[in-house]
Amino acid sequence: MTVHNFYIFDRNGSCLHYSEWNRKKQAGISKEEEFKLMYGMLFSIRSFISKMSPLDMKDGFLAFQTSRYKLHYYETPTGIKLVMNTDLGVPNCRDTLQQIYSTLYVEYIVKNPLCVLGESLQSDLFNTKLDSFIRALPFFSVRAA
Repeated sequence: MTVHNFYIFDRNGSCLHYSEWNRKKQAGISKEEEFKLMYGMLFSIRSFISKMSPLDMKDGFLAFQTSRYKLHYYETPTGIKLVMNTDLGVPNCRDTLQQIYSTLYVEYIVKNPLCVLGESLQSDLFNTKLDSFIRALPFFSVRAA
């Protein structure tokens, strides 16, 4: 089991942060184009689920999986969206994404007067802490299956 990559988007669809660990295949397009496609897909899936769900979806969209990977999603009340792509064996990561938001993003970005909210995250401390956090997860493995 492993983590492939991780995105943080703001409420307007701008990618604030991107990291990757065990990504075997590149998209063949620029990172900016990939970020737009990812956000567009998330926007469409959320819209589809909210319209088609027979129940009131309090938590909304949490994850989806293909035959190759699983996408985990968490949206904060302020509209920050955290996305983690993993392999299929990884269980639901909602708590993990909430923990990344509350213990890393809030502590090292929101509370940092040098970080401008809404702009690309330029904090080396945040990057280091996030990398350490992801590598310490029980389902992280350097070698992807």
